[in-house]
Order: sequence, then structure tokens, then C-alpha cells
Amino acid sequence: MSVNTEFAGRTLPPAGPFAVDAALIAQFAAAVGATDPVHTDAEAARAAGYPDVIAPPTMAVRFEQQSQAAYIEDPDARIDFSRVVHGEQSYTHHRPIVAGDELTGTTTVTSIREAGGHSMITLTTELTDAGSAPVCTAVSTIVVRGGE
Repeated sequence: MSVNTEFAGRTLPPAGPFAVDAALIAQFAAAVGATDPVHTDAEAARAAGYPDVIAPPTMAVRFEQQSQAAYIEDPDARIDFSRVVHGEQSYTHHRPIVAGDELTGTTTVTSIREAGGHSMITLTTELTDAGSAPVCTAVSTIVVRGGE
């Protein structure tokens, strides 16, 4: 069964809010080997001009994927996750993710196209803070491999 192309252009309901705290940031920083003290030491972050510790830029993926889950898991989308591979990823950071943030993610299925028997799905997720200000725009392309 192929991916449901009728989802192209659809924006999903907002996901979250996702609470961000210093411990979560420190855990992610340790996992990715980010050793800059702005990720673990509030004083170092403040000295660098931030209100609190900041997340490594790639931490946005955590909230992006949580926001995309409603689409990926929707049976009507017809995505067999066992056939998914990651294609591309880009981030536009409008500001760092900071301890104390409450992020909301809104995902749009930007496009779905077929290529070589595979489905190429581009998703755009806008992460915003509690005041609805933009924090990060994440664009990812996943490939749902065709075949049996």
C-alpha cells in the first residue's frame, strides 16, 4: 500500500507544549558530546548573554519528531515506519532553545512525491515558544521505501 498523497499541504494540530529544563538540556548535551559550558552551567550561559543554559542546536530534533508523530502514526497516512529512512534535514534557528522554554510544534506536510518507486515526504515543523514567537523552523525529508 502506498503513502496517502492526500496529506500533502495538510497542517496538523499543534503538538506540545514540551517543557525544556536545564536537566533535559544537559542530558542531550552529554548524549551528543556537546561540552560547551553554556549547555550545562547557567552562569556560563549568562556570561555569554543568554538568560539560562541553551540547548545544542540539534536538540530541536527531539521536539520536531514529537510534533511529527501524529502524522507518521496516522493509519490514514499509510506510512510503514519500518520502511522509512531519513533523507534530508535542515534547521533555521530564530533563537536558541533555552531552559524554561515551553515549545509547541506545528507540522505541515509540505510535499509528497514519488521517485523511483519510493515516497519522498517533506515535513516543515515550526517550533514556537509560550508567547508564539518563532524558535526554530525544521525541514526534513523522509523516504518511505517502496517494494513488497
